[in-house]
Amino acid sequence: MTEMFTTMGSTLASFMFVWAIIRQYCPYELRRFFEKYTQKITGYFYPYIRVSFHEFAGDRLKRSDAYSAVEAYLSANSSKSAKKLKAEMGRDSRKLVLSMDEYERVTDDFRGVKVWWLLSKSVSAARQNSYYPEQEKRFYKLTFHKKHRDIITEKYLEHVVSEGKEIRVRNRQRKLYTNSPGFKWPSYKQTMWSHIVFEHPASFETLAMDPEKKVEIIEDLMTFCKSKDYYAKIGKAWKRGYLLYGPPGTGKSTMIAAMANLLNYDIYDLELTAVKDNTELRKLLIETTSKSIIVIEDIDCSLDLTGQRKKKSEKSSDDENDKLSKEIAKKEAKEEIGSKVTLSGLLNFIDGLWSACGGERLIVFTTNYVEKLDPALIRRGRMDKHIELSYCTFEAFKVLAKNYLSLEMHPMFDTIQTLIGETKITPADVAENLMPKSSLDDAEKSKEEAAKEEAAKKEEAAKKEAAKKEEAAKKEKEGKDEAAKNEKEAKEEAAKKEKEEAAKEEAAKEEAAEKEYAARKKAGIKENGQTKADAFQSQVDKETENVL
Repeated sequence: MTEMFTTMGSTLASFMFVWAIIRQYCPYELRRFFEKYTQKITGYFYPYIRVSFHEFAGDRLKRSDAYSAVEAYLSANSSKSAKKLKAEMGRDSRKLVLSMDEYERVTDDFRGVKVWWLLSKSVSAARQNSYYPEQEKRFYKLTFHKKHRDIITEKYLEHVVSEGKEIRVRNRQRKLYTNSPGFKWPSYKQTMWSHIVFEHPASFETLAMDPEKKVEIIEDLMTFCKSKDYYAKIGKAWKRGYLLYGPPGTGKSTMIAAMANLLNYDIYDLELTAVKDNTELRKLLIETTSKSIIVIEDIDCSLDLTGQRKKKSEKSSDDENDKLSKEIAKKEAKEEIGSKVTLSGLLNFIDGLWSACGGERLIVFTTNYVEKLDPALIRRGRMDKHIELSYCTFEAFKVLAKNYLSLEMHPMFDTIQTLIGETKITPADVAENLMPKSSLDDAEKSKEEAAKEEAAKKEEAAKKEAAKKEEAAKKEKEGKDEAAKNEKEAKEEAAKKEKEEAAKEEAAKEEAAEKEYAARKKAGIKENGQTKADAFQSQVDKETENVL
């Protein structure tokens, strides 16, 4: 017995040594050649058939639905016989879901036919020593006897897929996904999305907004999720876009969570700044599942997608041209470092050919400044429904009072209704004032704080209004003073002109008078000269008469 074990050990050791030498020095292509034809030869004598279900088919763009169905089916049927299992939390974190671990083999029986399942994975030998190993290709392998080919391929596989889908629905746990920057995706990573369990408690019942608008949104969502055949009839992809806009703190993110809880959808929170280019954006879209909401929050701040088209400007001097060239070079270098997602790429993401991959999706954009967005981005057909979430109304306040204070009526409601009608305050500000700050806070204190806050807001608004009126009155007075001053200056100018005209007229009169006086004076000299001559002649005649 001892010699037998010694001989066996020596033989195994020799075989392992020879196999190691072959793997070390025999080219990989030669080994593949021998393996290929060895499998062909053994296939003639091997009575079993193998069927593989790979996790990613083709170019790994989308996870195989068949693989997911098999995984769900075996998770429910393998836990009793498998010895190596992996556990995950199930729906609503109520129980553990067990499934096969890697390289585990289980047996299943269908109508008296015995089959074997194996979970395995493969990695290319050419990349095993690289810094980033190649994507691990996981797959399930089904083995059965060839005499049962018809019943397995026609009945059993259909049974596995249908039951697997039902199990997936029962155990489905809603998730919140996010994407990482492209340079952080190692080649062995299973998907471009990372996720956590989605546990947000928001609902439309607790959402602070106008009841009529709330009912309108709920009806629109429920109509969409039941309209698969209608969308196929009209020839449109089964998706719908929602634009949520309004000031900060008006409940846009809470609205998204309420939509997901109402429809039982997953959420994909897409961070555009982490997407390298349009190609990666398409890959992210393809890897999203149906029954999901794709969210881009604060899209006006994510990238330069606000519609400011680049315009060419002409420069008159060489210095200005050089300066412009330097600025363009700096901008291009900055863009190479960051995201290269373009407006065109985002439009195709929303409404292009790739948007039809999958179905039953909502695409939601949020923004604080809707006027900054390019009209092509938010037109009907891309963003089908525009929902404005504005400041808190009295109806929204009553919802908050019921949520936080369990109050439906109160004597202070009339005062609060008046104050809310006169003051712009967001639901987030109201909720913060209703929130207890310690274990000693009670409803009355919260209500008093809310009333004080409302009064302070009203007083501040009144002060601002008074300041505006005072400023307007001041400007009006300044305008009147300026007009009076201008009128006074105009009158003074007219009086001055009138005086100048009077002075000119007076001067003309004086000149005329002087001329008249001069004429008269000249005439008087002549008259006086004749009189003296006559007087002299009279005197001469008189003296002559006396002498005689």
